[in-house]
Amino acid sequence: MTLHMRRILCAVAALLAASLFPLSEVQFAPARAQIFGGPDHARSAAAQGTKRPAPKRAAKPQAPPPVAESKLPPRIPFTAAEDAASIIPGIPEARFWADSETDYRNALPSKPGPWLILSSGGEDGAFGAGLLTGLTAGGKRPDYTVVTGVSTGSLMAPFAFAGPRYDEAMRKAYTEVTAADIFEAGQSTGESFVSSWPLRDLIAKQITPELFNDIAAEYHRDRRLFVVSYDLDAERAVVWNMGAIAAHGGDDALNLFRTVLLASASIPGAFPPVLIDVEANGKRFAEMHADGGIGGQFFVAPAALMATSSDYRVPATQLDIVVNTDLERDFKVVERFAPSILTQSVSAAVKVDTRLMLTLAQAVAKRSGIGFNVASIPPSFNAPSKGPFDPGYMKALFQVGYEQGRGDTAFSTEPPPYPREPKPPPSHVQKTGAN
Repeated sequence: MTLHMRRILCAVAALLAASLFPLSEVQFAPARAQIFGGPDHARSAAAQGTKRPAPKRAAKPQAPPPVAESKLPPRIPFTAAEDAASIIPGIPEARFWADSETDYRNALPSKPGPWLILSSGGEDGAFGAGLLTGLTAGGKRPDYTVVTGVSTGSLMAPFAFAGPRYDEAMRKAYTEVTAADIFEAGQSTGESFVSSWPLRDLIAKQITPELFNDIAAEYHRDRRLFVVSYDLDAERAVVWNMGAIAAHGGDDALNLFRTVLLASASIPGAFPPVLIDVEANGKRFAEMHADGGIGGQFFVAPAALMATSSDYRVPATQLDIVVNTDLERDFKVVERFAPSILTQSVSAAVKVDTRLMLTLAQAVAKRSGIGFNVASIPPSFNAPSKGPFDPGYMKALFQVGYEQGRGDTAFSTEPPPYPREPKPPPSHVQKTGAN
């Protein structure tokens, strides 16, 4: 299966929101009744060909009231050329295309240092938050020159970048939230199955003006914080230079900073996409951005520079990659039901994608002559979950990450080995890893 096909699977499964909230039989009962002709369909089908007296006409059952569809305003049309040339008004240095080698090189700090790479993984980000906190407790946490984040990795990246003084805020963000803090079910927006206003408000509370200013100060120290979202219009990943945005200062920059974090964690179809205002040649329009995991589970460099045929050397002293996605196989007798099939398919595909990306990153580190370190959820972790963003589950995973970070083997110099057998039950709720 190609990377392109895996990304398509991720988007399709996200449309059904299978990674965030279980799609029960009850939720789909009305639709199934319509598809199969209602509860009497089986009985009437079995009786086909049997003559029966015509029944007396009875009052027709009232159809359920139509679901009101929210009418969204039309988007301003724009061309591919305009989108390619677009910038954030007033902050042209705010971002660059993830496949632009020149812009990528220009955005890097002037001096090499250790890099921290944070992957996608939804609530499994509790592992990465625990690991970083454990590194602090063990006195082994480097002052990372570059920090990159995708999806849930982007949500913890500002805390990680700003330093250990924000460890407690990061711990709370990954152990004290619930599903109600992330999304509101039953609130279809016309663009998604749920509303993400709770996550938007949570980000606004977590990204305080103080944290924003501290990130700006670290940017001026020649450090870089990169967060990835995906431009659905252009089918291109975008890297946001969050330190440059913070350094610009002001309410508009702070709002953009928060908006980018929301976009990077917005699974398409499950959460509404995020429209970001841009400008090209004097024309203003809005791009549609979604989860950064669509373009890859973590970010080190443009794909062309990561290729095995490239001779590019990463200007870092080491790569520390934190994999928040569970890479073990989760056995499940899959129900003959589209959401279940898609969930299991994408869960497997994301694990394959993550492992392939780790292989590429290891090759880049080797030819760059730098250290390659990977931290991942141990195969032994098997705590049950009551549902999406279960605080009990996240606290258990945070503690596992904390102990690993504080111990002597926080990182491995090799990617996690491929599992030989599926992880036995009980297992936590399956996820696509796209958020």
